Amino acid sequence: MFLRSQNIHLRALEPSDAALLYEWENDRSIWTVSNTQVPFSKFVLEEFTNTAHQDIYTNKQLRLMAVENSDNTIIGCIDIFEFDPQHARAGVGIYIHKDFREKGLAAECLQLVTDYAFNTLHLKQIYSHINASNIASLNLFTKSGFEKIALKKVWHKTSLNVFEDVWFLQLINYGV
Repeated sequence: MFLRSQNIHLRALEPSDAALLYEWENDRSIWTVSNTQVPFSKFVLEEFTNTAHQDIYTNKQLRLMAVENSDNTIIGCIDIFEFDPQHARAGVGIYIHKDFREKGLAAECLQLVTDYAFNTLHLKQIYSHINASNIASLNLFTKSGFEKIALKKVWHKTSLNVFEDVWFLQLINYGV
C-alpha cells in the first residue's frame, strides 16, 4: 500500500483480485459506463492481474484497488488509463461497489489518485468522460475540482439507436 487517506487506501492489484474483478467486469449493469460489450474470461483477468506489476510507462495504465482501512474490505477500484507521458496527461475512471457508495469514499479515492498523478507522475492534467445521465459521477468529479470542458453530443450508444451525451471533464495541475 502506498496511498492512504482517513478511511481508505489504494493498493496495487494482487493475483487474488482476479475473482473480484471477474464479478465486477462481468456485471452488465455497469457496461454502459465502462464501454464493455463482451464478458471477460477468468483467464484474461488472471493475466491482467499477473502483469499489473509492470510499470505504468510500459502498460500506459494502472489499476489500484480501493480498500477500507478499518477492515481491509475491498470497496472498488480506480484506474489511470491512456497515460501519455509526452503530453503529461491521463484519464481517470473509478468504480465503487454499490454497497459502499454515498459515504464519501469515492472522493477520497479520487483525491489520492489526483495527488499521485500530480505529485508522483508529474502530470499536467487528468480527465474523465462521464455520461450526462450519471449525475453521481458528475457531482463527484466536479466537487473534486474537475471542470466540465465539453459536451460530446450523442456520443455514447446505450442501446439500439439510443445515444447519450457525454461530458469531458478535466483537472489541470497549475503547479507544473
